[in-house]
Amino acid sequence: MTTAVSAPRAARPAKRTSYWARYRHSLWLLTTRDLKVRYTTSRLGYLWSIIDPLLMALIYWAIFGFVFPRRADLAHEPYIIFLLCAVLPWTWFNGNLSDATRAFRQEGKLIRSVKIPRSIWILRQIASKGIEFLISLSIIVVFALCYLKAPSPMLVVYLPVAIALQVLLTVGCNFIIAPLSVFYRDLERVVKLGLRVLFYGAPVLYHPSIGNPVLHFLYGLNPLAGILDLYRGCFFPDIVDWVYVAEGTVVSVILFTIGAVVFRRSVPRVLKEL
Repeated sequence: MTTAVSAPRAARPAKRTSYWARYRHSLWLLTTRDLKVRYTTSRLGYLWSIIDPLLMALIYWAIFGFVFPRRADLAHEPYIIFLLCAVLPWTWFNGNLSDATRAFRQEGKLIRSVKIPRSIWILRQIASKGIEFLISLSIIVVFALCYLKAPSPMLVVYLPVAIALQVLLTVGCNFIIAPLSVFYRDLERVVKLGLRVLFYGAPVLYHPSIGNPVLHFLYGLNPLAGILDLYRGCFFPDIVDWVYVAEGTVVSVILFTIGAVVFRRSVPRVLKEL
């Protein structure tokens, strides 16, 4: 009796391990496939993951650094590093949410025919753009060397926490957007408009100085406020607002939870619709 009962229990961990091993393998294959497809026909290849956000940051640096100079008391110098610490994460976030609107519709036949967890089709986009983001961080290193700007010792804490929170937030948002985009095609345009508004509402080009405690709290409900503060804290540690970070963490967890529920309940309908 004892042997008969214990044998299945001993086999379960092996089966569970095998499942997660296949999950990680499938995720890695699709992630690398995305990167190859995106850059195979390009002469500059992975350099585009650096050129695009760098050009964006240089334009805003020229506008707010020379054409319309900022007030000296609000400046965080060098401003180009201040900008890049927010522009690079924003590029990752913006690209992920834009891709989420087409995540299921682009490869509907393949998603229906291949028996792997459907969440992989969302996570592989986040992972591939996350790799591009990590490559693009080399831009900050170059400017930090040019300006002799030393990173904060807290970089080893702030950077991993910022990345973890951004992944949590992005996964939650994508789990909501991807399935709903199958049923509501206009959602793709809504997301694009929303991202344009959010770019100026999030502290990408500036750092908010809000004296009113109520407005300060309300602004912190934008989870990107706390996340971008952590990224900038890698070079400007005095800039981190822990109220924003705390609020951003709570909102990210809530969105992730909602996204997981929406995704799990809507996937069967999505497969019928594709």
